[in-house]
Amino acid sequence: MTTLTGGDPQTQAAIEAATSVLAGRRIAVLTGAGVSTDSGIPDYRGQGAPVRTPMTVEQFLASDGARRRYWVGSHLGWNAFAAAAPNAGHVALAALEARGLLTGVVTQNVDGLHVRAGSRRVVELHGTMRRVFCVHCGQVFDRRDLAARVEEENPWIRVPENVALGPDGDVLPESTEGFRIPVCTVCAGMLKPDVVFFGEYIPAEKFREAEQLVLTSQALLIAGSSLVVNSGIRLLERARRRRMPVVIVNRGATRADTKATVKIDGGTSEVLGALADALPALPS
Repeated sequence: MTTLTGGDPQTQAAIEAATSVLAGRRIAVLTGAGVSTDSGIPDYRGQGAPVRTPMTVEQFLASDGARRRYWVGSHLGWNAFAAAAPNAGHVALAALEARGLLTGVVTQNVDGLHVRAGSRRVVELHGTMRRVFCVHCGQVFDRRDLAARVEEENPWIRVPENVALGPDGDVLPESTEGFRIPVCTVCAGMLKPDVVFFGEYIPAEKFREAEQLVLTSQALLIAGSSLVVNSGIRLLERARRRRMPVVIVNRGATRADTKATVKIDGGTSEVLGALADALPALPS
C-alpha cells in the first residue's frame, strides 16, 4: 500500500478502504471542477471559491449586451485557460486507463485536461471550450482560430498578464464598450461556445454515452465533484441500482456522502495518485 505523503491517518485509512473495494473491478470515473483546481482553474463551490453569477443560456441568446460581456470576458481569460496543464490527478486517471483498470472518464469540466493528460475515452458532459459553433448553420470553429479573429477585429483589446480566472475560463471585464461580437464566417449567424450553459440541458445522446460507460463498469469513482449538478447524481444512482461500489474523493461534503461505499475527504491530485499506485492489475 502506498502511503499518502503528509496524509493524516484517517485519510490513509480511507484510501486503503477505497483500494480494497475498487481492486479487481473495472472502474468508471466521474470528475468535477475539483480535479482541475490544482491546474489553476477555480471551481464554483469549493472552499474559497469566488462568488460568481454564471450567465444563463437565456441571457446569452436573448441579448447582444450579454453576448458582448461573455465574449470579452471569455477572450480575456482564454490564454490562461488554454495554457492550464493537466495535474497529477489527470495523469493518474490516464495511467489507470492505460493499465486497463478504467472504462473511461465522464467529466463535468470543459477544460479538456483529461484529453491532454492522455485519457482516451472521455465523455465531456458539459461540452468543451475548444470548440465554438454557429447556432444557425451549425458550422464548427476551433476556439484558437476564433481568438485570433477576435483580436484582429478588436485590435485595441489587451489581455492582461495576470487575470482572475473564473471556473469556465472567463474573467469579469472592466468594460465591453466598442467590442465587436464574433459572428459565423459562413452565414453571419450567432456563435456559441460548445458548452452547456446554466439553464441548458445536457444533450440526451451525451448523457446516454456517460450512462453506458457507467453501466458497463463494476465500480464508480467520483472525484472533485460536490454532486450539486443533477447529472452526477443520476449517474451515481445508476451505479447504486446495480449494487456497484461507489468511492467519492472530494474536499468537503457532497450531496451523496451518505450513499458512498467509501468517502475520502482530500485533494484529488494526491488521492488519485495514491490510488493509481495502490490498485493492482486486473486478474487475467
